[in-house]
Amino acid sequence: MIPTAPPAMRWTGLWGLAVAGLIVLPPVAGWFQEVGHRWLFIFLLSLSLSVGAMPLCHWAALRLGIIDRPDSRKRHARPTPKLGGVAIYIAMLGALAANSILVEGMGVLVGAATMMLVIGLLDDWRGVPASWRLIVQMAAVVVVMLSGQMLTLFPQTLPGQLANLALTALWIIGITNAFNFFDGLDGLAGGLAIIIAGFMGVIAFQMHQPLLGWMSAALVGASLGFLFYNWRWKRPALIFLGDSGASFVGFMLASLAVTGDWSSRDPLVSISNPLLIFGVLIFDMVHITVARLVSGRVRTFQEWIDYVGTDHLHHRLLELLRRPAMAVWFIFLLNIALGLAALELRDATLTEALLLLLQAVIILVLVTLLEYHGHRDRTP
Repeated sequence: MIPTAPPAMRWTGLWGLAVAGLIVLPPVAGWFQEVGHRWLFIFLLSLSLSVGAMPLCHWAALRLGIIDRPDSRKRHARPTPKLGGVAIYIAMLGALAANSILVEGMGVLVGAATMMLVIGLLDDWRGVPASWRLIVQMAAVVVVMLSGQMLTLFPQTLPGQLANLALTALWIIGITNAFNFFDGLDGLAGGLAIIIAGFMGVIAFQMHQPLLGWMSAALVGASLGFLFYNWRWKRPALIFLGDSGASFVGFMLASLAVTGDWSSRDPLVSISNPLLIFGVLIFDMVHITVARLVSGRVRTFQEWIDYVGTDHLHHRLLELLRRPAMAVWFIFLLNIALGLAALELRDATLTEALLLLLQAVIILVLVTLLEYHGHRDRTP
């Protein structure tokens, strides 16, 4: 039986829309501008729009049949609408448009992320082959790079430029899919979006990049609004991100990392910053790829993109910790620990950056060792 939206959800949504209407009133919006808290205005507007849009997307998902139904691989026990990502998209777009932020490369970036939302929405609704989704991801990456947004780790020669293009594509596609993989426990993907975007926003303002900071604030607010309905104390989620939401949010996070300038000293120091902030996603992607290749579960690239398993970090932690909330908090704290190290990289030297990266690697190796021995002790 497919549940309908509880009355409390509808009332919460109405309150969210009412707050959004209050915030955009000229006297209120003008006050935020005067006191220099534009980021707070964007955050609150995105949050309230997200809270207000979730019940509408819940209703639309029920009418269109965009439902995530339980099976042996999934944790939830009842059919759940999965259009939460569309509400995040609406909230973020509304907050940015109300502040005239969709300018220059940022508008192109949101447009490319919209491509990810659409292909994910089709996948949620009718199902789309993994190879088709990969083609759309590559097309969206090309759109971002044509706007001039790309990594510049290598010299500006022809081979260097080609290497920068390849690295940018690998980064955006890899992070997008890695984030999608974490949409497996209530609150996990939404919380990671808040943590990652929050760290990027703080560093963006430290580096005097307000446009990037405002984009991050909008994403944090929209994701927090989603958590109100997705991560409920000892109660099942009312709505899921869906592939549309996970693809959109993952692509936005990865592209914002490419857009930002994360150090005032050295390109290698600059790239160290997103490596730390996204360290949990990178760790999981590397771990499952190596494990699947070594075990022979995948042998070709096509098998890799088609493979659907329960061997991701949250699955492994859930097996050890037994409680979903414990696994979610473990991942949150691990991500925060790595992100805190990134805050020290603004004026760091290359040696300091390498030491912080080494520290992160050691932490992740310790987590792997604990996982391995914990799993071995539980296996007859």
